[in-house]
Amino acid sequence: MATVVDVHGESGTRLARLARQSAWPAFVLRRLVSTVVIVALLLVATFSLVRLIPGDPTVTVAGLDANPAARAAVREQLGLDRSWLDQLGRYLDALFHGDLGTSFITKQPVAELLGQRLSVSIQLAGMALLVVLVVSVPAGILAGVLTRDDRRRRTEMGFTTVTSIGGAIPEFLMATLLATVFGVWLRLLPVAGMDGWKSLILPAAAVAIRPTLLLARIVRVETLGVLAQDYVRTARGKRLRDTRIYVRHVLPNVITAALALGGVLFAGLVAGAVLVENVFALPGLGTALVTAVVQSDYPVVQGIVMVLGVTVVVVNTIVDLLLGLVDPRTLAKPS
Repeated sequence: MATVVDVHGESGTRLARLARQSAWPAFVLRRLVSTVVIVALLLVATFSLVRLIPGDPTVTVAGLDANPAARAAVREQLGLDRSWLDQLGRYLDALFHGDLGTSFITKQPVAELLGQRLSVSIQLAGMALLVVLVVSVPAGILAGVLTRDDRRRRTEMGFTTVTSIGGAIPEFLMATLLATVFGVWLRLLPVAGMDGWKSLILPAAAVAIRPTLLLARIVRVETLGVLAQDYVRTARGKRLRDTRIYVRHVLPNVITAALALGGVLFAGLVAGAVLVENVFALPGLGTALVTAVVQSDYPVVQGIVMVLGVTVVVVNTIVDLLLGLVDPRTLAKPS
């Protein structure tokens, strides 16, 4: 008797795989094009908004006692006497040739300033991001496992209370609190300046605590949703080990949710790092940015905001591409 093989399921799987493969180049192209457009808009917006900063850089450069003629000469020297469109064109042309401009105040090339300050900011953001990823996902999964099916109400209430309160505290306030407790009262860690890796512990914690708690709450909710699915109940009915269930079913869904929020959280980390650097007086981009804003130093503000903004845009693009690999549903073109 001949055996009849049903190939429809296999054919459907192959068709779905081919559809994903054909959709992937278009998906990557859309993301790259959108990245270029966003970066271009960011450059124009930054250039325009910087000039809305209160204050006149010619006063800072020429001095408060300078007469109108001297200020006019400085204004011409800095190129601020030209039209907005002319200034924008010159800025973009210089930028495309790798020239980020020169500080109005210190006469230092902006690229050189970024090179001196960038390493501290990268270390701070890297440590904070590592804390967020290492702590939030396991903590959220553990909380979801412990409180599934309305179990351990006190644990759930404690987790919700801690994450709600901690997630509502701004980074600069958390930085002040940590500096007061661990730096002033306990004298365990430095609270100002950059003197080795210990100087980054409190700033990284101040930046990471809020997004870690917020992401842990989201991971817990996602974990509860997955554990309530029928296929998880079926797996439990087959008496599969809990470790296998968590690794095969819970973790992939949680990673997808975490990636979807990764770009937003990273933008928050960057913004928080700018504030926290000023609290701890770290020689990073954040302190340089605040100083440049106060002095109306347009080239420095433009350079720092551009670097931070482009970093966030690129990270969001990478997150989108990773989501396309992890969850093929995101390859579908939005209607």
